[in-house]
Amino acid sequence: MKKVLLAAVFLAGFTYSSAQETPKTESKEDKDLMTWYHKDFATSKVYGVNTENAYKFLESKGLKPKTVVVGVLDSGVQVDHPGLVKNMWSNPNEVPNNGKDDDGNGYVDDVHGWNFIGGKNGDIDIDNMEVTRVVAKYKPVFEGSNSTQNKANQAKMKEEFEMYMKSKELFTKKSVDARQSFQRYSMINESIPEMVKILGGKPLTAETVKNKKPSTQQEAAALEILSIILNNPEYAGKPATEVESKLKEEMKEALDHFGPMAKQYDINYDPRAEIVGDHYDDYSEKIYGNNHYEGPDATHGTHVSGIIAGSPQGSEIQYGVASKVAKIMTVRTVPNGDERDKDVANAIRYAVDNGAKVLNMSFGKPVSPGKNVVWDAFKYAEDKGVLLVKAAGNENEDVAEHLAYPTNFKNITDEAPFVNNVMVVGASTNKNDALRADFSNYNKKMVNVFAPGDQIYSTVTKGKYEYLQGTSMASPVAAGAAAVLLAYMPNLKPAQIIESLVKTSNLSSSNEFGEKSQAGGVIDVKKAAEYAYANFYDGKSNTKKTKTVKKSRPAKRSVKK
Repeated sequence: MKKVLLAAVFLAGFTYSSAQETPKTESKEDKDLMTWYHKDFATSKVYGVNTENAYKFLESKGLKPKTVVVGVLDSGVQVDHPGLVKNMWSNPNEVPNNGKDDDGNGYVDDVHGWNFIGGKNGDIDIDNMEVTRVVAKYKPVFEGSNSTQNKANQAKMKEEFEMYMKSKELFTKKSVDARQSFQRYSMINESIPEMVKILGGKPLTAETVKNKKPSTQQEAAALEILSIILNNPEYAGKPATEVESKLKEEMKEALDHFGPMAKQYDINYDPRAEIVGDHYDDYSEKIYGNNHYEGPDATHGTHVSGIIAGSPQGSEIQYGVASKVAKIMTVRTVPNGDERDKDVANAIRYAVDNGAKVLNMSFGKPVSPGKNVVWDAFKYAEDKGVLLVKAAGNENEDVAEHLAYPTNFKNITDEAPFVNNVMVVGASTNKNDALRADFSNYNKKMVNVFAPGDQIYSTVTKGKYEYLQGTSMASPVAAGAAAVLLAYMPNLKPAQIIESLVKTSNLSSSNEFGEKSQAGGVIDVKKAAEYAYANFYDGKSNTKKTKTVKKSRPAKRSVKK
């Protein structure tokens, strides 16, 4: 679910922001801003991750990289994006588009990955929020027509009842908020023609609107909105045509967000059976889905992938932290709504079984009916030596008080996570006096590190680039950093990678930033490389004497299905 930034409309004290990424409107000509997250803090005093110096240090030690496959569990990826196509993983044992499961892994034509939220009838776009699914499933169980049976169920199923009550509270509040927001922005959108009429071709100034006397309710509403946006520099003084264009653009963005919420919070809406066709409640089922890597909207996953392994192309200078060493495996898991636990667990196992050594998971939700299945997948990845990198979440909350599943703590009172291969990442900015992004979740024990997640320029669909922000962007910065360390020192274990990044982060005590994560700072890949080399490198892997790793064959251009 995307975060929409409405820069101008503050109706009735209302501003909108959700818990995901925000499109940013910075000038695409600012090349310094495009790559700020790679900067060296020691020389620039900007909390970047020191990408280039990390490569220089590792190469100075005579190390040569081995390709690291990074699984991106997300909304999908445009695999033929010009900035990604060279760094897409290709399954070496699968013949593209022959309709056969050549490698015998159960997934037909999985050349660049797999899609667990699709089927023979298409792909899931909008899906429910998890609280909606919980309310739909358990309301008849706990609040049915038989009060005696209700009480018996509540006593017998205490954990499920607790989850139901939490979900019911969130469902009630958020469904009302979504409906009211949709109505509010619909009203503003419908008022645009009246606003244009009031301006009469003149720029938006106080003089233009102050003497207007509304004769209808519609005119009154339009005047009120114009008076509000007049206080915003993005609108004040602008020509009527520009005001109209910008309002239409922002209202479309808002309506595109709030419109789907009617389905996300509809307990009777369930596209799963018709489209995917699996037995959803059967968590042991693993073979379903299709190879539609992009899906209906792969903006989020494509942006994440570019942060990890994007390559400069044409006039675009954007590059990922691990662009020199990583290949992206796309595992489509996240719809426009909440991811389902069954899909998350299967996506983790698929990526692990097919060679990914780092998995990025830029998603989360407040309740998790199938958390045990996901935790089993976490343990499976740990046993296979695979690092899981997870976004902390964007609610500006302490995650010990507001869990964001999947979590590596089974209970918030536990002193340590139940697995040692999960790194949780908060989002930092390029502003030293406001280093923690104001949306980022935090906790001294449960968030390991912070990484740049504000004003991040990267690849998006249709071959384009955009600035986005969120812990969804910080997580792949850290995943890319981990891939760099692992490429040059392949003996490193997940816990050693996490320790290296935690213990070498560039610290800050500004605004109690040091108390917001285990590291107390922002990761520095070069310093982490030095620490890992000194403390964990076995001295045997990947020296100059090692033969050059054979490059995987170029990724095939994929047609969106």
